[in-house]
Amino acid sequence: MVSREQRAGHLLVAPYYIFFALFVAYPLIFSFVLVFHRWSIVGPLEWVGLSNFIELGGDPLFWKSIGNTLIFLIIHVPLQVSFALVLAAILNSKIPAQGVFRAAFFLPVVVSGVAVTILWKQMFSTNLGILNQLLYEFGIDPVPWVTDPSWAMPSIAMMATWKNIGLYVVLFLAGLQGIPRHLYEAADIDGASTVQKFFHITIPAINPVFVVVLILSTLGGFSLFIEPYVITGGGPMNSTLSGVLYIYRQAFSFFRMGYAATIGFALAFIVMTVVIIQRRFVEREV
Repeated sequence: MVSREQRAGHLLVAPYYIFFALFVAYPLIFSFVLVFHRWSIVGPLEWVGLSNFIELGGDPLFWKSIGNTLIFLIIHVPLQVSFALVLAAILNSKIPAQGVFRAAFFLPVVVSGVAVTILWKQMFSTNLGILNQLLYEFGIDPVPWVTDPSWAMPSIAMMATWKNIGLYVVLFLAGLQGIPRHLYEAADIDGASTVQKFFHITIPAINPVFVVVLILSTLGGFSLFIEPYVITGGGPMNSTLSGVLYIYRQAFSFFRMGYAATIGFALAFIVMTVVIIQRRFVEREV
């Protein structure tokens, strides 16, 4: 028999139950149903069995989008994690206007992603962008940041790193501030260098934070959408077509909701696999 306290507890969390049912459970179940159907929103569901999976396996654009996303991750994640750790270490030291710098690094995180992307789109302009204007001042030819397939994804990765790095700086900073000072004092007595203290004290001590930052950064990279959608639309030559952008195209440009759901589940499986591999590798090696 349910006690009065238990009934009160369920009543208090009832809003969350409703939220979970409407915005998590139902969309997830309905998406799974769509995987086996063809649906254009306005028409009825049409059973197609495994046709969506068969089409997915031979879809070159899907594999192109996954490859583009992996290229983005290879550039973006190491840049974001390494720079965030370095900046956190600097902000953790005694520097003038420490609070101002901490707020400045976090500010881009809370600014609208669309606004930031539009700003960077202007900066990436080949003829009028400030980046090429600076290169011109040093006698360097303009760089086709987002109009050349070989430059477009690295440019977006650079912009995304600038946009999101503040969050990971805060996480690393919290981890660094939790390291007991006596560990460094003992290392100083033993004559350890700064590099030795960093690799033998700092890195092992913040390993849990490192794992969280790596996973969050990877998840954020796989959800890449706003940047290529606003800046390049997935071009040039589909070089910035991400997995999520391809789902959007299939769903809201071609109204192929069943196929879009199939891509979503395939992408989720790839993300889960990558995160599991990352976690096992990092937790074992660091």
